Amino acid sequence: MDIYTDFAAVYDTFMDETPYDVWGDFIAELIDKYGVSKPVSDQEVPGCRSNDMQDVCNSDCTFDGEANENPDIEYEDAIAEEKNLIVELGCGTGSFTQVMKRKGYDIMGTDISPEMLNIARHKAADSELDIMYLEQDMRELDLYCTAGTIISVCDSVNYLLEDDDVIETFKLVNNFLFPGGIFIFDFNTLHKYRDIIGDTTIAENREDCSFIWDNYYHEEEHINEYDLTIYARCSKDDEIFRRSVETHYQRGYTLEEMCDFVKAAGLELVTTIDADTHEQPTSESERIYIVAREKGKV
Repeated sequence: MDIYTDFAAVYDTFMDETPYDVWGDFIAELIDKYGVSKPVSDQEVPGCRSNDMQDVCNSDCTFDGEANENPDIEYEDAIAEEKNLIVELGCGTGSFTQVMKRKGYDIMGTDISPEMLNIARHKAADSELDIMYLEQDMRELDLYCTAGTIISVCDSVNYLLEDDDVIETFKLVNNFLFPGGIFIFDFNTLHKYRDIIGDTTIAENREDCSFIWDNYYHEEEHINEYDLTIYARCSKDDEIFRRSVETHYQRGYTLEEMCDFVKAAGLELVTTIDADTHEQPTSESERIYIVAREKGKV
């Protein structure tokens, strides 16, 4: 069965304690410190004061009300749009894209699961947030322009099971990054899969759904296989639950491996951070952020 099909419908229920706002604050700090993208909602109109729109009309309009064409300004605007664009890979149901959108960033999301994207689009519409969502495999990333920042959170990169898949994805990221733009991603470490969750069973029960998450760690391949058994109430009016099963595979990586992949893709390694302590990663780190920068196309 394809991943994130039936699970998509209950994903937000079981992720309701995920600190997306905390992640958003930290990612925004990293963008501000290392990147080129800025929030766009508070930016001034190019060449004028944001609180004096009358000056724009007086200076840029002809007497018949038609705007004068200025190729330099149009070019600068286009460059600014690309530099300030953020793209999230593996955006799922869009919770994190919506956090960043509320911070004022121009952001779009991509994901391989149409079921997850359908939920993301409905959530954005319900919140009156204008966010584009594209159905794409990150290994085949194809954007209409470059982006100042590309991000991937919540261990999406761990779904890439082969070295070549990771390197090819990172090369595509490098290709679509604005010059000097940054790639921020997190990943679950080999230590987490092998020593923490491998060969364990996790279960949660909610009012309208429950799940059982059985983990099987394969040492030779460093792959964690987990079977998700989901029980979801068919309707609010009855006590009938539908059972479904999904199998997911994620590979654990060491920090050294990920740094090598970053460099092999032509990206410049900027920094590595323990996602829990926000300090330097250690052998006990379970999830790690990496910040890499575009320094030329390969």
